[in-house]
Amino acid sequence: MNEISKELLKGGVISGETVVLDATFVKAYSRRDSHENSRGKSDPEARVGRNGKTYELGYKVHVATDAKSESPLAVIAASANENKKKQAPALFEKALKATKQRMRTLVADSQYSSRKLRDQISAHGVRAVIPYPANQGRGEEGLLRVDKYFRTHGPACERLVYRQRAAVERVNSRLKHQLCLNRHRSGASNA
Repeated sequence: MNEISKELLKGGVISGETVVLDATFVKAYSRRDSHENSRGKSDPEARVGRNGKTYELGYKVHVATDAKSESPLAVIAASANENKKKQAPALFEKALKATKQRMRTLVADSQYSSRKLRDQISAHGVRAVIPYPANQGRGEEGLLRVDKYFRTHGPACERLVYRQRAAVERVNSRLKHQLCLNRHRSGASNA
């Protein structure tokens, strides 16, 4: 993937200026361990984590995507119980390296909102377009926010850039379909 990304960047297919982060759940095909209910029995690295409105045993694949070409730039696989914020600094660094420092804007959902990540992003001269959740930045005007109906509020320029977040959703969907991440078992049942 790294070599393909380099060639696409060199050829101008990937601009790398706007990068979008997100994670997607991948189910582990294992039962929960009867001694420790939060991990898998035959897959001890799998953990129970949130999958939509439920909790399941699995992993999260954290993806950094070029918004323009919708090409994945960097990927980190982690246990499903790990928060997006934990993987975000390393994912950002991998994406910055993959774009050869061309990144100018990073877009992510409010689960990535943390002072540590925002400081890391700005230290590299990159603009963060990450909505603030209700418990952050109270009383401050002009902050990007997303309400419970997924409507964006805040500066018009940031709302416009935030729309590009949909690119990573399409990439996650294609990765799941093309790499069979939603049915990755081996054996006759996959045939």
